[in-house]
Parts: sequence; structure tokens; C-alpha cells
Amino acid sequence: MKDASERKEETDEEDDDFGEETEVSEDDFEEDESGEDDPEEDETSDETEDFGDASDEEENRKKQDKKSASSKKEKDDDESDSEYEDVCFVCRRPESVTGKQFKLPNNICVCNDCMHKTMDAVSQFDYQGMLNPSIFHMDGVNFDWETMKEKMPNISFVNIADLQGEGGIPNKQKLKKKKKSGEKKPVIDINNIPAPHKIKEKLDEYVVGQEHAKKVISVAVYNHYKRVATNTMDEIEIEKSNMLMIGPTGSGKTYLVKTLAKLLNVPLAITDATSLTEAGYIGDDIESVVSKLLAEAENDVERAEMGIIFVDEIDKIAKKQNTTSRDVSGESVQQGMLKLLEGADVEVPVGANSKNAMVPLTTINTRNILFICGGAFPELEEVIKQRLNKQTSIGYQAELKSKYDKEKNILSKVTVEDLRKFGMIPEFLGRLPVIYTLEALTREALVKVLKEPKNAILKQYQKLLALDEVKLEFEDEALEAIAEKALEKETGARALRAIIEDFMLDIMYEIPKDENIGTVTITKAYIEGTGGPVIGIRGE
Repeated sequence: MKDASERKEETDEEDDDFGEETEVSEDDFEEDESGEDDPEEDETSDETEDFGDASDEEENRKKQDKKSASSKKEKDDDESDSEYEDVCFVCRRPESVTGKQFKLPNNICVCNDCMHKTMDAVSQFDYQGMLNPSIFHMDGVNFDWETMKEKMPNISFVNIADLQGEGGIPNKQKLKKKKKSGEKKPVIDINNIPAPHKIKEKLDEYVVGQEHAKKVISVAVYNHYKRVATNTMDEIEIEKSNMLMIGPTGSGKTYLVKTLAKLLNVPLAITDATSLTEAGYIGDDIESVVSKLLAEAENDVERAEMGIIFVDEIDKIAKKQNTTSRDVSGESVQQGMLKLLEGADVEVPVGANSKNAMVPLTTINTRNILFICGGAFPELEEVIKQRLNKQTSIGYQAELKSKYDKEKNILSKVTVEDLRKFGMIPEFLGRLPVIYTLEALTREALVKVLKEPKNAILKQYQKLLALDEVKLEFEDEALEAIAEKALEKETGARALRAIIEDFMLDIMYEIPKDENIGTVTITKAYIEGTGGPVIGIRGE
């Protein structure tokens, strides 16, 4: 028993000693955990803290770079957007013209006018008719588009070509803004129109010859824009000075009108009368000429109403003789132009060539638009000769007939009665009070056309070669040879450029190859095909 009790006491003492050791170990563990007595763990902890700080800095730097890149992208997008403007998906007009546009999904923009037009058109849908199975063919698959169009009046279906991008979603409709430049100052101010002789002086700088025509057109323009500027419509109404110019092909009719519009800085629309037909028939209707003028004025109605419309080939709409069918491209066109010539409100589409339910319309008054009609009237000479030779029997009158047959400028003797016999209706002629003729260009006049005007053809080629530091010269005999070739073509001044372009082709092709070439002289032999141009070397 004693031994057992002793063993128990010893065991208790051991347990006490183990407990003391355990307590010390716990204290030591607490001290180690605090990091005060373990230098290795201190170093590890410091390294961990340094690594954490570096990671945070790297992460912050990446965030900052990402933020900077995002800001830069937004800035670039803003700058890009500032260079472009939205375009209406329907009428294609930019936001600068239509005003604020509706932003639809898939980057589609629609202007206010087209939105209203669309809503009005949708309200006319025949929904009951659209659900009618009769619009399907008997097989139940093929669709009857004609019937569907009848159920949806005045609706223009979307052109699939306009749908681009993935899934038929159109790309964003954008148009680059035009750079704002100083407004072009006109050479002749229509609000303070100069005297006719001043206008003619400006025309002389560009147009060779045609003295009578330039004098007439100067007076007509002076009276027209003086009437427009002063708005003199009180007791005495002044009629418009619309013009009819008659001259052979290549005499400068179109060029004269273009030069006039350039000097006045007014919009000019040029149309061909042969393309005009009565409304409802294939071809351009009469009002399309006003649409072209509006487009030239960049859809500015006020500016368009001060512009010029030139109708070329007007002799092609003369009344047909001995015909029983409806003359839709002759007398009917003349009848249709009467209102435009006199002055009327015309409803024309904006940003399109034809009226359409999905295209906005605007009204233009033609009261202040100057109309100039021109034509060659090739058969008019015979009408004039018949009038001048009413008595062609014997004696001195036979000699007189021979004289008129040989006269080259017989068109200058034209009268309104001659034009009426040619096929122009009296009402049409009455709205073109100013009638004048242009002469066929002679060889001497063609030589002057080559070298005298401000933008003469020779000056243009000389400037082109000067860019390559090469001097271009033409011998006088060479110019006469060119004029002679133009006369042979019987197309007047318009043949000159084609002839020179033909002879200058090889020269302009070879010159850039050789930097030693300093001068090129065009000779008569080169024009006639018996020689070549004279080439001069730099420094000689």
C-alpha cells in the first residue's frame, strides 16, 4: 500500500512539473507569436509587407493607366464626333440642315420631318387588308408585293443596299462636317449691283468675243437683280428679265452662263431640255430643275430663290409639226414651264430627286430666279431666210436671196415670229423677253480663246508643267493650226481642249522622267504631225 501511495505522489509531482513546463511553453509561444523574439519571422513578415505594398502600387498604376487610356479614348471619341455630324437615315440630310435628330437603336438617326412623314404614312396602313390571305399566291408562299403596296399607300420600302453591317443593322450614319471657311466674296455683289458696263468688263476677262451677247446679258442681269434688291413691286410691277440665247454649238452659251454665276456667286442649275417630259411620263418632270437648284444651294431655300437656272437644248422642246399623238416632250413641256418662268410656289423634295412619302418637301418661289434658255436652233436659219425672201421671183430679189444664202450670221436677224414658226409657243416666248444671238467663233477668235482669258487653256497647262519646273511655250503658228483643227470638227471652242490634250499627253507623260528638261515648245510641225516639240535642257 505504501509503495502504491508513494507512486501516486511521485506521479502528481511529475504532473506538476509538466504543467510548469507547459505554462512556460505557452508564454514562450505567446512571445513568439508577438514577433519579439524570432528574428527570422520578423524578416519574413517585413518581406511580406514590402511585397504587399509593391502589389498595391502595381495595381494602382494599372488602374491609373487604364483610367488614362479610357479618358484618352473618350477624348478621341469626342474629337471624332466633333468632326462628324449625324445624317438622317431616310432623307440623307445632315444634322446641320435638319436640326436635332431622333436617335434610334442600332445607330439610326431620323430627322423631325421624316419622323412625322413616317408617322403619317403608318397611320394610313390598311391593317385589315394586310392580314387578308389574298396577298399570298395559291401556293401560300410567294408574296404579292403589288397588292401589299396598295394596302400601304405612299410607302417607300427601305433599300436593302442601305443596310450594312452584321445582321442587316446599318452602320452609324455620319457625315464629316465641312470646314468653316470665310464666305466667298462675290466679284459682283447682287445686293449692290454695279452698272452694266462694269459687269461686261468682268465678263471680258473670261469670255472672248461675243460683244453683243455680253452687252445684252449685262443689262438683263443688272435690271433683274436691281429689281430683286429694291423689291420694287408697289404700283408698277417689273417683269423678270428671263433670257433666250441662240447660238451654234461651241459658241460659248453654257460657258457664258457659268462665268456669270461665278462672278455673282449665286447657285446655278444646268439642265438639258431633252430630258424633260410632262408630269406623269418617263423622264424628269418640269419641277426637277428647281430641285437641282436647291441642291446646288446646299438646301438653302433663301439662296436658291436668288439663283440662276440654265435650260440648255431648249430648241429640242419645240412643238412637233404634223403629229397627231400627244407631244409630252415638246409643247407640253413648254406649257409646264410657264408658271416657273413667270413666278410660282413650287413644292420640291429636299435631298432627293423625286417626291416621295419618306422625303421632306419644301416650297420655293421662282419669282426671283433668273431663267436663261439656250439652244442652237439649227433649222431656224431656213425660217429666217424664208421670211427675208418672201418674194423670190426675178430681178434684184433673186440676187438678194443669194446674198442671204451666203450670210454666215443670219441668226442675228431672228424675230419672235421666226421662233414661233420654228415651234416655240407664243406664251413661252412672252416669258423670255430678252432674246439675243451668239456668233460662231472664227479662227482668230479661237486663238484668242486659247491664250487671252484669265483661265485660258494654255495658261492651265503652263501652270501644270511649272509645278515640274518646266516652262511650256506655244508658237503662234501652232496656235493657228490648233484653231484650224477645231474648226474642222465644227464643235466650236469645246474642241480646243480635246485637241490640246491629245498633243500634250506624251509630253506630260515623259517630262517627269527626265529632270534635265527645262523648256518645251509646241511647234506647228508637231501639231500637223510632221515634226515634234522642241525640248530645252536646263541651264542652256
